[in-house]
Amino acid sequence: MNYTPQHTGLILMVYPLILTVVAPISGDLSDKIGSEVLTFIGLVLISLGLLLMSILNVDSTLLSMIIFIAIMSVGMGLFQSPNNSLIMSTVSRDKFGIAGSVNALVRNLGMVCGIALATTLLYSMMSSKIGYRVTDYVAGRNDAFIYGMKTVYITAAIVSLVGAILTFLRLNRKKSKES
Repeated sequence: MNYTPQHTGLILMVYPLILTVVAPISGDLSDKIGSEVLTFIGLVLISLGLLLMSILNVDSTLLSMIIFIAIMSVGMGLFQSPNNSLIMSTVSRDKFGIAGSVNALVRNLGMVCGIALATTLLYSMMSSKIGYRVTDYVAGRNDAFIYGMKTVYITAAIVSLVGAILTFLRLNRKKSKES
């Protein structure tokens, strides 16, 4: 969309700003209504936001991009605190340090692997669209970049949706045990 780096940075600030507001509210809500429901809703919103991001193109409006980013951010805000609470509730108090460390390790590994997968997928899809190996943005080939990003967003949405399905199954299993 030919925005300057400063303008792009301002647009991307929407995500952490919304996350900063939603995450503490989500943490408080998880104490009242339970972590599983919020984790599920968060994963569904993340999946929806990622799918919506996959439809962006050079003709998309700034407003639509901000709305899609906001949906993902609200989803992540609803997911993070309750998910941490779920993880920490599975261990005894004397194991909190270890559980927190393992949780952070797995989260960081997931981010590193996710970024590596997304980058590999992006450049592979761009390469297939252009017809030769690509390892960077190709000026004048926005179509190839959008094609690659669409694939990355759809893949990420599928991963999030699998998480939502697993969370839903866990939620249903827990409800059937209580009945």
